[in-house]
Amino acid sequence: MRVPKKPVSFCLSLFPPLSPLGCDSRVWFGSRCLSRPARFSVRRRGILTLGACQLHASYSMDGIHATTVDDRTLDCSQMGSFENNGLKPCIWSAPEGGQKIDIAQQIFCNRSLNMRNIVAVGFDMDYTLAQYKSDTFESLAYEGTIKKLVYDLGYPIELLEWSFDWKYMVRGLVLDKKRGNILKMDRHKYVKVAYHGFRELSKEEKVSTYGNTLIRDSFDEPDYALIDTLFSLAEAYLFAQLVDFKDKNPGKIAEGTNYAHMYKDVRAAVDLCHRDGTLKQMVAKDPKRYINEDACIVPLLKMLRDSGRATFLATNSLWDYTNIVMNYLCGLHTSGGNTSCNFDWLQYFDVVITGSAKPSFFHEDNRANLFEVEPESGMLLNTDNGTPMPQVGDTVPRLMLQPSNKGCRVFQGGNVGHLHKLLSIESSSQVLYVGDHIYGDILRSKKVLGWRTMLVVPELEREVKLLWELRDSRKQLRLMRNERDHIEDKIHHLKWSLKFESVNPEEKRKLSSDVEELESLRNQVRLSHQLAQRDCHHKFHKVWGQLMKTGYQNSRFAHQVERFACLYTSQVSNLSLYSPDKYYRPSEDFMPHEFDILPL
Repeated sequence: MRVPKKPVSFCLSLFPPLSPLGCDSRVWFGSRCLSRPARFSVRRRGILTLGACQLHASYSMDGIHATTVDDRTLDCSQMGSFENNGLKPCIWSAPEGGQKIDIAQQIFCNRSLNMRNIVAVGFDMDYTLAQYKSDTFESLAYEGTIKKLVYDLGYPIELLEWSFDWKYMVRGLVLDKKRGNILKMDRHKYVKVAYHGFRELSKEEKVSTYGNTLIRDSFDEPDYALIDTLFSLAEAYLFAQLVDFKDKNPGKIAEGTNYAHMYKDVRAAVDLCHRDGTLKQMVAKDPKRYINEDACIVPLLKMLRDSGRATFLATNSLWDYTNIVMNYLCGLHTSGGNTSCNFDWLQYFDVVITGSAKPSFFHEDNRANLFEVEPESGMLLNTDNGTPMPQVGDTVPRLMLQPSNKGCRVFQGGNVGHLHKLLSIESSSQVLYVGDHIYGDILRSKKVLGWRTMLVVPELEREVKLLWELRDSRKQLRLMRNERDHIEDKIHHLKWSLKFESVNPEEKRKLSSDVEELESLRNQVRLSHQLAQRDCHHKFHKVWGQLMKTGYQNSRFAHQVERFACLYTSQVSNLSLYSPDKYYRPSEDFMPHEFDILPL
């Protein structure tokens, strides 16, 4: 039995059921067996859907607390057992490393990436290294925004009674500011799912609004807002609530306030929450309540540095908040879950850049000044492109004592040119940057600089498991779709035959009867197919369905992931399960004309 050496993906509906503990070395396409046992993928152009033949694993990190930094490395390699076969997940560099990787922890590859060519690995912090808990953190953001709308922007006091369903919105949606609609589109920007507030639009409404136009809409700013980060989910939900409230309560929203104005107010309220520190103060008081622990982050950073690579942190958060969050992620935890606040975590980085103002940070013509941060006081010191320079009143540059972080320097602001100089980067393709924001982290760094990129998609963990569990249902959907096509082809041929004058009346009656029977059968199959498709759709998400798909097309979000992310995975710590010198290779693409004529 051959097991793929790299994370690959395939359409699960094309394969017969496999044992959860083993894998069939043959690759199946419907009833056909493909002689490609080492490449478990059948893919059309577009994003892959799932990796093959992996053990199903689940383990808990509850109760795991390190007593020293080195103990955290040990803890990661000894986390709880897999449900199957008694195997334990562990970092690649551990003696027990190199084991099979669970589906949900795989790294998926869009473009070949040889880690041997990477000299520096960088990380975003928020929602990348620090995975916030949606039920508490997003609720905190929602409640803060509501209060700003009521007390600062004059919205009705009834809003304070509203509640937040943190599971309702998903990434990849588009807000139509003018019409108050929320859209999910496919890769070609066709609207497939649409809601006005919380009311689903009919097919006719979708077509009349977004389909019957002479010029295709770009669905971009300023008329549309893109929900491309997990930070945006609360504001999208609040916008939908305001749309419903305005429609059902005429006169309660200030006169002249349209949907677009309401969205602008929501954005202003969100910005107020960030500017006055409301959110970050709450997180700083109780990081455990809002941030998930991940015992594999320290071992990952140690492994990358031990492999000879530089590591850096580039975050839009300022130093005071960054230090609190990174202390929680990398520091020592007491039995009560508290973390001592110090600067020990800096030893895992060569450079830390706070207040980076991404995505403008990625433009070298950005003239932002680079300041060095004195960790103990938070004081900003002037630099000459990163080189220490005398401060007013000093005769020589001030040299900061840094015994605890072994040379890591902390900065604020600047641009990517400063970073390249600090790390002695000769080519932008030598940098791998890991982030969660498709625009702020991935698109700009890839498109402008040519950095190699990895996107963190926490939603992927649940999605790939569901794809596996629903493999039989997805296969049945494909068969039903093929049956619909076959019946429609027959109907078209019979109707065409009725046009011929040579057909006698008796034959015409027979053909007409056959057409009626086939049309009745087609309607039955179509209804069954639609109901089954909707049921499968709702298993991924009750409203928006599968994150990476819209019907049978890749979703707009999936299309962006494919275009701009060299790699993508569910958690940043999944990197610790692979060799730091791994050569990531994508699976083979198939064009539509190749899909049905794959070689045996």
